[in-house]
Amino acid sequence: MRRYTFMDFEKDFPTEEACMEWLRGYLYPEGIFCKSCGKVTKHHRVKSRTSYSCDSCGHHEHPMAGTIFENSRTPLRVWFHAIYLMASTRCGVSAKQIERETGVTYKTAWRMCNAIRKMLQEDEGPMDGRVEMDETYIGGKAKNMHAAKKAERIHGTGTIDKATVFGMLERNGRVKAVHTVDATRTSLLPIIREGVLPKATVYTDEALAYNGLTHHGYEHRRVHHASRVYVVGDVHTNTIEGFWSLLKRGLNGVYHAVSEKHLQGYLDEYSFRYNHRADSQPMFVTMLGQVQKGYTR
Repeated sequence: MRRYTFMDFEKDFPTEEACMEWLRGYLYPEGIFCKSCGKVTKHHRVKSRTSYSCDSCGHHEHPMAGTIFENSRTPLRVWFHAIYLMASTRCGVSAKQIERETGVTYKTAWRMCNAIRKMLQEDEGPMDGRVEMDETYIGGKAKNMHAAKKAERIHGTGTIDKATVFGMLERNGRVKAVHTVDATRTSLLPIIREGVLPKATVYTDEALAYNGLTHHGYEHRRVHHASRVYVVGDVHTNTIEGFWSLLKRGLNGVYHAVSEKHLQGYLDEYSFRYNHRADSQPMFVTMLGQVQKGYTR
């Protein structure tokens, strides 16, 4: 992957106008369709507004409408800069860092980060071939929690209630991580059946939640972690466990604490970065290419 430096960013997007022109060219590659004229017509930029006006009838088209930039008073170039910063590291960047780098308030930076993560959601259809599955748990250590927070998150069993995350990873392919209520068969089976094609070979540990997968058409192979057996030939879950390590290092090192309400957004961000790690184009270009109509904040 070619590096995309900040000098490249400054060259490609030096002004608000340059960002708007890129957005126009990306969203309307064949030209802007004028609803009033009923065809693609020439449009010119309206300097006092974030819109383009039809040369024939004067109808206005707003490129930012329907995107994560809609109704935002934050300059478009600041949005692009935030996307660049989020794309420039494997482990993510905090809203506090966005605040320092761009000059916006922390509240604005936090909202921008959440909107960008929403943009990174992907649904490329079910996985096939060889698929590893595993679950992990996200949450702070009990010793670091405030007493009231600790009491709130204590199970009846006396253990800290951490957030459950289930993952499926297609070997030599993509990963999908989902925040679930728990790691029971009732919760995981619908996700598996929707996300993995029948006849695929699935690799799991000995957890009871994975019992019965063969009855749904999967070739199921397991390793018994409780017996300290981690690899038997090509049977293992090491690849997805590597992704969990990357995810947890990022969450703990960059964000320190993540609420369950927004956890899925972070999972989408890390999954997107992992899935496009081998792309020939820079990650910033890939992330910017996720801008679409229909993504609203």
